Amino acid sequence: MSGEARASARSGLIVVDKPAGMTSHDVVARIRRLAGTRRVGHAGTLDPMATGVLVIGLEKATRLLGHLTLTDKEYLATIRLGQSSDTGDAEGTITPGGRASGLSIEAVRAAAALLTGEIQQVPPAVSAIKVGGRRSYQLAREGSPPVLAPRRVTVWSFAVLAVRPAGDLLDASVAVRCSSGTYIRALARDLGDALGVGGHLTMLRRTRVGPYELSAARGLDQLAAGLAVLPLEDAAAAAFPVRRLSDAEARSLSHGGRLTGLGRHAGPVAAFGPDGALIALVQEKDGQARPLAVFVP
Repeated sequence: MSGEARASARSGLIVVDKPAGMTSHDVVARIRRLAGTRRVGHAGTLDPMATGVLVIGLEKATRLLGHLTLTDKEYLATIRLGQSSDTGDAEGTITPGGRASGLSIEAVRAAAALLTGEIQQVPPAVSAIKVGGRRSYQLAREGSPPVLAPRRVTVWSFAVLAVRPAGDLLDASVAVRCSSGTYIRALARDLGDALGVGGHLTMLRRTRVGPYELSAARGLDQLAAGLAVLPLEDAAAAAFPVRRLSDAEARSLSHGGRLTGLGRHAGPVAAFGPDGALIALVQEKDGQARPLAVFVP
């Protein structure tokens, strides 16, 4: 396979350090070839320009992806102030803005502070959001960019680490911790607008998604030499609270039965049998723990 080490697929997660220039779907296609299975998916999309943590699921772990608690993400980014872009990043059409080199780091930090907390964010027109059954980026490319409604997102931290003048422009290095659904491109746009000079992303690197950090990520070349798969049970235990089951509870749950709720957690819980096997993800409602996804037949 062109020098790639093919592995027999097993259920689990792969934490990829996505390279620039590839879509998230490109990465999935590459992992499919390496793992020798079609059952591959990803949680959370990264734009082609972006690098960093992309969580990939294999086999049964693809059923975890939609339930993973990935609402907490961290990024490092460079925002160029003094220019705007129709996409919000350097891959779009760049238009000049106001002179930004005279801005102090204190002024940039003050503007960033206004974009921190629970905010209403308008997504970029060039995005995967559907409008009337079509992707927003498709409409934008056809010359009819949609007006998207603002969405409530949470930006826990928007730290301006440093600023570097470049002619009339100013490059700001930032670190962001935010909820799922937050567009860093939109933060760059809104920061530039708040300062009256325009802004767009020139670099974006995701350093954490939920419990999965960049230190655990592997590049595609490394994965081609040998897939580093986090086993299904370990992946579930890292991402969800754990409930240990008796033999009787495990048998019932594996056939879609419900358990008595314990009243400990509002979100999904990973339920493990006595032998350590992941039986199901469950969620409590009305005093009962109901299966969201069953992994043991």
